[in-house]
Amino acid sequence: MTALVRFEELKCKEGNAKIGVATLDNAPSLNALNYDMLMQLKTQLEVWHEDDNIVCVFLEGQGEKAFCAGGDVRTMHDKMSRGSTEEIASYCTSFFKLEYECDYLIHTYCKPIIAWGQGIVMGGGMGLFMGASHKVVTPESRLAMPEISIGLYPDVGATWFLNKLDPGIGLFLGMTGVMVNATDALGIGLADHIVRADDKADLLSCLKDALWSDIEDVYQEVSVLLNELNNRVNGHQPDSQMLPFIDEIKQACNAESVTQVSENILGLSGETKWIEIAKSNHALGSPITAHVCHRQLTRYRDLSLADCFRLELSLSVRSCLLGEFREGVRARLIDKDNQPKWRYSRVDNVDTGTINNLFSSLWDENDHPLASLGHY
Repeated sequence: MTALVRFEELKCKEGNAKIGVATLDNAPSLNALNYDMLMQLKTQLEVWHEDDNIVCVFLEGQGEKAFCAGGDVRTMHDKMSRGSTEEIASYCTSFFKLEYECDYLIHTYCKPIIAWGQGIVMGGGMGLFMGASHKVVTPESRLAMPEISIGLYPDVGATWFLNKLDPGIGLFLGMTGVMVNATDALGIGLADHIVRADDKADLLSCLKDALWSDIEDVYQEVSVLLNELNNRVNGHQPDSQMLPFIDEIKQACNAESVTQVSENILGLSGETKWIEIAKSNHALGSPITAHVCHRQLTRYRDLSLADCFRLELSLSVRSCLLGEFREGVRARLIDKDNQPKWRYSRVDNVDTGTINNLFSSLWDENDHPLASLGHY
């Protein structure tokens, strides 16, 4: 089956009001986003944005396993392995530009977008999810920015949304790539609501039955409906894995250098499986990614949303040209030997010049492919 995005307009009880439903339909690949899917989604969201009959959008993934597990990095690996420098730069610029434009559109949408984050929400899926006005998880949800394991870095607007979490939390998530469950996602601010998966049909029914012409604040009305369903979750939510260690995590990430943060993470106490996975992910992940993530989340806290995406576009293309990302995808997803040959063996021996080059823009301000973002 060809990966695509399916669209449906649910007629509401009253008048011409409709609910737009967008379903990422690439279940065999956990709804990973390819170029065509991003183009379909962006185009339809723009249509619904201008349609006065559409009162809100419901964004979901096909199946129970995943909302979206990320971008189509397998295709990107093929391009990086076979293409010339110019071809790699052209393809990656085109892909990431479209992805970031789609993410930015969701962040700045003029109507409520309910992101139904059931199952796995990772990487590119987080880019869609975190832009939504109403971020919903189910008790089975698992969220992560796992790029350190494949030699990329937390992109899709993570320079913005990880910096909106409490100090140190975003840095820890980026430097470990560890998954957080629904309870922790709600507790640290990665999600707004938790609803049982079985209650999705009830939510859609409530949205269709609402008398939208009488409602002054549609965002508030969506929140009220979700809060009512929140009450059914009691006893179904998972036990927190992160929150018991939140103070230690913040303290560990409150250090002047990336090397010290790295040492602090590896030195975290606690013998839970979750903490051990976080430490292992960091120890085995790309030292370059650790440096990029640290700089993102310490030097670029005050960038606008649009400027974050402009920064990330250049960073992403340069990461594709560097080779670290290609090697990470090869080891984790293509050959699956899980033995990536990183350019540097440790966080403390990464050449600063390499990181400086990654952060140097490929384009002048006026020539940037995302120059118009935020200036419409």
